[in-house]
Amino acid sequence: MSNDHPYNVLQVLPELDAGGVERTTVEVADALIAAGHGAFVVSGGGRLVHKLTKTGATHFTANVGSKRLLSYPWRVAAIRKLIVMNKIDVVHARSRAPAWAAWRAAIAEGVPFVTTYHGIYNEGFPGKRRYNSIMARGDLVIANSQFTADHIKTTHKTPEARIRVIPRGVDMAMFDPKAVSPGRIEAVWNKWHINPDDRVIFLPARLTRWKGQTVAIRALSRLPEDTVLVCVGDPQGRDAYVAELRALADKLGVAGRLRIPGHEVDMPAAFMAADRVTTPSTDPEAFGRTAAEAQAMGRWVVASNHGGAVDVVEDGVYGALVEPGDDTALARALLGVPGTYDRQAARTRIADRFSKQALQAATLMVYREALSRP
Repeated sequence: MSNDHPYNVLQVLPELDAGGVERTTVEVADALIAAGHGAFVVSGGGRLVHKLTKTGATHFTANVGSKRLLSYPWRVAAIRKLIVMNKIDVVHARSRAPAWAAWRAAIAEGVPFVTTYHGIYNEGFPGKRRYNSIMARGDLVIANSQFTADHIKTTHKTPEARIRVIPRGVDMAMFDPKAVSPGRIEAVWNKWHINPDDRVIFLPARLTRWKGQTVAIRALSRLPEDTVLVCVGDPQGRDAYVAELRALADKLGVAGRLRIPGHEVDMPAAFMAADRVTTPSTDPEAFGRTAAEAQAMGRWVVASNHGGAVDVVEDGVYGALVEPGDDTALARALLGVPGTYDRQAARTRIADRFSKQALQAATLMVYREALSRP
């Protein structure tokens, strides 16, 4: 197939709900349609299905993310059927469980198999490394940061020639301070029960332990009493963890200064409603899209000094990097913003290095390369 010929891509992931993986899926589908190609997605469904189909892409609902071994043959057969019926030219897997079935289906139908290594997966039990290795088995493997690429080479011995580094992109039109009205900001403040004189620390992340909410709560106890911490994110059934966070805040005497409002729809307004943004993950982030989006909105970001955040946050210039788990250092960095901080320069840097358009163009280049490989 020539590079100019229209082609069809099937992206495979467990769900199309909130999150960086899901948003990237929609962005790539949008780019495919705009370029005259076919965009297909199979997932268990979710909040972003409507946004996906508005681009002109086609969504198929199926439980391809199941981890049950007994359902594996069915999942392979289902994906094979989609490949044949929709004349799919490239299969792109974005998560481990569905990737195993997608890999087998792509081999059976003789189409290129591309993966994106979105996260640094833990290896908590014997055999986990092999389970994770599917994300490094693509004909081409997309890494969302240089940190991730190095991890793939070291952990899975994947040849560098098969790895392509494509940082996650920021939609600079959506994440533009000038595009956010005062009314949208006020609506977020009201939802969060923020007083006009409060100083807001914003932590947008899934409510899961390694995202560092406990570190942020301990840091909150070291900050002035007019400081409020807002932990926005989907608990995804982790009610016990949410209760633990509230109990910790109560123990430290900051329960009245902690907000856990759940999922936030208007993220640009949420960034504008905050004075500082933090991503205090205790495990390395593969990339750090939240930190990039916050800087696009001109916000000072304090992140943990490991993983992909090191590529995104320029320490002391557009944000600060602190040792993971160090709540004292986190509190200090949240207070200390240099007078030389240039919001517009922070935004320009993100546009130059981490734009959505750059991600889209680079991903389509990977598809073309996969199709041209012998």
